[in-house]
Amino acid sequence: MQDYLPTIGLEIHAELKTRTKMFCTSRNDPDEARPNVNICPVCMAHPGTLPRINREAVRHVLRVGLALGAKLADYTEFDRKNYFYPDLPKGYQLSQYEYPLVSGGVLGGVAVTRVHLEEDTASSMHDEAGTTTVDYNRAGVPLMELVTEPVIHSAEEAGVFARELQLLLRYLDASEANMEKGEMRVEANVSVGKGDALGTKVEIKNLNSFRTMERAVHYEIKRQTETLERGVAIVQETRGWDEGKQATFSQRTKEGSADYRYFPDPDLPSLKISEIREFAKDVLESTLPELPSKRRERYVAMGIKAEDADSFVKDEQLGRFFEDVIIGAPEETAKLASNYIANDLVSIISSFAKATKNRRDIEKRDTEMRAEIPISAQNFRKIIDMLADGKVSSRAAKDILALSIESPGKDPLEIAKKNGLLKANVDSQGLKSAIETVVKENQSVVVDYRNGKTTALEFLVGQSMKALRGAGDPKVIREMLKETIAS
Repeated sequence: MQDYLPTIGLEIHAELKTRTKMFCTSRNDPDEARPNVNICPVCMAHPGTLPRINREAVRHVLRVGLALGAKLADYTEFDRKNYFYPDLPKGYQLSQYEYPLVSGGVLGGVAVTRVHLEEDTASSMHDEAGTTTVDYNRAGVPLMELVTEPVIHSAEEAGVFARELQLLLRYLDASEANMEKGEMRVEANVSVGKGDALGTKVEIKNLNSFRTMERAVHYEIKRQTETLERGVAIVQETRGWDEGKQATFSQRTKEGSADYRYFPDPDLPSLKISEIREFAKDVLESTLPELPSKRRERYVAMGIKAEDADSFVKDEQLGRFFEDVIIGAPEETAKLASNYIANDLVSIISSFAKATKNRRDIEKRDTEMRAEIPISAQNFRKIIDMLADGKVSSRAAKDILALSIESPGKDPLEIAKKNGLLKANVDSQGLKSAIETVVKENQSVVVDYRNGKTTALEFLVGQSMKALRGAGDPKVIREMLKETIAS
């Protein structure tokens, strides 16, 4: 088999969070269950109606552009993208072609071509009898489209980029970008070429989750490679994804821009962005939060493990809890807190989810559970401070955490005292007695240690700590074990 290089470019649409639709005053409500209630003569394309640009939607896209480090347009306009389909009331879609709001930029090492605004289509629903109905609630909703350069070379890279964009949109409060609600939709352009040459592009639609997108890209790379190996040329086309067959299928020959007959919309004014104060770069920059990439960098610079930092960045509730815990904390305390939150706390509050086999349910329940972390940041910090100050052992800290969650609001120090978990609560006689018992009950391990197996001693330390419920000092226990075994 020859060397083939897969190349992937993504086109990602995200519905923007605005009060009204893109060109009219109908409500933008993604949770509306009743069909055809958020509609008006403008979004239904009644004769004689005139559209009006939604300023908040423009602002959202410009802020996304700043977050990407992209070039913001000075001049922009809206175009008519002409095609006919039941979910398009006007017979054309208002979009941006030659003058997008945002050009260039980078996210997660992937170059972005452009980001522009357009209006969403309606929702078509097909029943088992073959009947199609259309709900126009979504028609005219502000839609951001981001197009990447063809610089991605694997399904995994594509998945990482799409997830990072979803996270960025949520940080900017520009979109909820829930794929299960259709608020974010991904289309992948896949080509396979020989060596460094680009192959023929195939677009994959109907990708309703990140995992589906990754599977579809994997399949398409394999399909195109095998097709080329047979000496058959790849057809430029649009393909869909069949979840049941786990395969792509041909839908239609891919259109080019000429097929849409773009031209500037005569009913909408062009915009001179630099002349609108609320769209000025300095004004927009003042509204940007700490972005996900910067937050990761800050955590890693504190000495937080990369995987823990990523968890705090991706999980809003967990990240906020971590920030509250480490207020005014020295670096070492922050690292301790990070470790206990990412491992012990998450394990405790997520344990019930392990009973289900459905991965999606686990992830959903885990997120919901984290929204109600069952211990205050202040009490959690007290446990970490006791550990950092050497008042309790690592084992005892875990026990105090579990007991604190069982007794919400109770002072962790009082819990430690009541349950004999402070190191000072173990007198020398009690410590000696516990160690002698451990040595007596683990004679085979003692023999291993005497024969030079150093890890055997650590086992005995662990057993001693267990017997003392974590209240002993491992260093002291280690030395006393050596003395007891030697005597």
